[in-house]
Amino acid sequence: MRSEMTTEFPLDQPDATWRERLSALEYHVLRESGTEAPFTGEYTDEFSEGVYECRACGTELFRSEAKFASHCGWPSFFEPLAEDRVRYLEDRSLPGRPRVEVRCAACNSHLGHVFSGEGYDTPTDDRYCINSVCLRLVSARRDEKGPAQA
Repeated sequence: MRSEMTTEFPLDQPDATWRERLSALEYHVLRESGTEAPFTGEYTDEFSEGVYECRACGTELFRSEAKFASHCGWPSFFEPLAEDRVRYLEDRSLPGRPRVEVRCAACNSHLGHVFSGEGYDTPTDDRYCINSVCLRLVSARRDEKGPAQA
């Protein structure tokens, strides 16, 4: 995990474009660093094979092989698809609880937070706690976007 100071985001758009393209909840979480309610997201308990992309810009962010059941209420991954797909920012929005915010490196949309050293039995012991509304699953079994159908 590395911290970035990049200010160039190749897929960023003007605020008016994001408001037009995203639903109210998507805009709030992705562009205003909001958080969806726990256990409500479409990918919290989804374990289909595929790649999770940024809902705002389509950049591939996480592989299903890196997803694990953390039971925290949001989709959890132990690593991004590649380090250059995400960026990290210090988040001191909760007094006394510094966190590391995770953003899409291509469009600078908020995705969630990463927590380290929590004792999960994963290769990294990192938990990328990502809002479902920030993601879109591209199924490995079909060329469809969205949760796999049974």
